[in-house]
Amino acid sequence: MPINIPKKLPARSILEKENIFLMDPDRATSQDIRPLNILILNLMPEKERTETQLLRLLSNSPLQVYVDFIHTESYQSKNVPKSHLKQFYQTFSDIKSKHYDGMIITGAPVEHLAFEEVSYWQEITEIMKWTNTNVTSVLHICWGAQAALYYHYGITKSDRPAKISGIFNHHIIKPTCKLVRGINDEFFAPHSRNTDADYEAIDNHPDLFILDKSKNAGPFLIASKDEKHIMITGHIEYDATTLAEEYKRDLAKGLNIHMPTDYFPENNVDNAPINRWRSEGYLLFSNWLNYYVYQETPYQWT
Repeated sequence: MPINIPKKLPARSILEKENIFLMDPDRATSQDIRPLNILILNLMPEKERTETQLLRLLSNSPLQVYVDFIHTESYQSKNVPKSHLKQFYQTFSDIKSKHYDGMIITGAPVEHLAFEEVSYWQEITEIMKWTNTNVTSVLHICWGAQAALYYHYGITKSDRPAKISGIFNHHIIKPTCKLVRGINDEFFAPHSRNTDADYEAIDNHPDLFILDKSKNAGPFLIASKDEKHIMITGHIEYDATTLAEEYKRDLAKGLNIHMPTDYFPENNVDNAPINRWRSEGYLLFSNWLNYYVYQETPYQWT
């Protein structure tokens, strides 16, 4: 089944060229199927790119998926046209009376700040509190994962000695968990962050469990035992070239940054990176949609 997105969303033309199965609202209403309603809080600066990356992964499902986007009211992004936000986005005030089957909270370029110092932290906490009653399952990515661990479970983060950037191998340690069904015992995932959550506190928390391990990157997948919250510490949604673009951007800023680990073939920045995490991304998102959202959400919210 397709993913249902507006006809004029810029991501549509990119995904259509990739032969991704898409549908517009007019066609969807002619099918007697109850779609899954997914809400995406997009905190990334390049919103159009993130839209495409997430919609691509949500598309690989037999379920019909309808997506709403929201942005923060308390902070206005400087990297996306206001016309784009006006046409394709809402705010929390617009949707807070609704219920959603699933939600995604993205990363954000604010990890150098304490949570309470983030200009929109109060708004984020209001949204995360709302998800406890109005959303079946929430997928949190990178900073979004750290924010969820802090807000819901009181787990802090700390600065890393140096930014972690690159492709790292992970080993599944909870192979019977539905979220990793079909994923290889060893898989690769992109990471790009300057902070780490307190993994020892996560491991000792009675309501959480870690699904994998990595010697150099720490765990990639963390889940709550009630299946309400999934935390992804990296960026499985990234395109093959995203880390390269981040690296060149940081160099242009004059930052003392290392080349992304195990990323450029032969460690040569002139060699085009290869996507080695695509299949895991598709599987992870389809498992979440099926087992944590579709199988658990009510047919009708009361």
